[in-house]
Amino acid sequence: MAEIHPELLAFKAGKDFLVCIDSDGCVFDSMEIKHKECFCPNFIKYWNLQGCSKFAREVWEFFNLYSKWRGTNRWPELVLCLDALREREDVKARGIAIHPVARLKRWIAEESKLGNPALRELLKNEESDELKLALEWSEAVDASIQDMVHGVAPFPAVEKCLQKFGEKADMLVVSQTPVAALQREWEEHAIDKYVPLICGQEMGKKNEHIEHCARDQYKKENILMIGDAPGDRKAAEANNALFYPILPGSEQQSWQRLYDEAIDKFFAGEYAGAYAQSLIDEFEQSLPEKYPWV
Repeated sequence: MAEIHPELLAFKAGKDFLVCIDSDGCVFDSMEIKHKECFCPNFIKYWNLQGCSKFAREVWEFFNLYSKWRGTNRWPELVLCLDALREREDVKARGIAIHPVARLKRWIAEESKLGNPALRELLKNEESDELKLALEWSEAVDASIQDMVHGVAPFPAVEKCLQKFGEKADMLVVSQTPVAALQREWEEHAIDKYVPLICGQEMGKKNEHIEHCARDQYKKENILMIGDAPGDRKAAEANNALFYPILPGSEQQSWQRLYDEAIDKFFAGEYAGAYAQSLIDEFEQSLPEKYPWV
């Protein structure tokens, strides 16, 4: 059994409700700049995709921004994108060899805390050019984000929602972004004061963040996950918690609706059922599954 991060186990309920909130693309309008200016350029550079950069960019942006795979941890997304490029006929026609990732896939399957620290620890005891390259890419992404991503404010209505939730609920950040980046972004905009704990990729998966912080401290119907990606919904469902979607492309409207009606329904015990399902149906329709290049 994977070791549970001690900060998750130390979390104590102070109120009757728990609200778990994703960060990138949900609280902050940071998905576009991070993926288009930081992740994708390093994806092309480190994985030698210069000869098919057009296709590499299309694949990366589809999976990470505009599809049901949006918001997935960077490592599975990396494998997904490389495999998709390997199968594309227009890439094959150019004779471009896509780097194998069999060892990386095995690490992803075995490791519960998919982040740079876990990969660095593994590389202390194993020689693997593939894993070294993966780590170099990830570290370059983080450096690009630290250099590039500043001044990206929360969506309008986010802070007033946090204030309203804070009257009756404990709040957590639940994300697959590295903790240091999350802390920097929440502190930069002075909204870290609303969340006693910021959970990132080094602390486990999103469903584990919710599970270990909630434990038996809250009723299931009193736990709400707010997110912009299917992985957020799955994390909620894994814990029998409720889910509120921030719709990609309609983030501002989603936060305003949360403030105007959904928070009140949640606190009143009127969220589950038809109302929650209507939001999920709308969310499902907003993210396609079919590859546009097929």
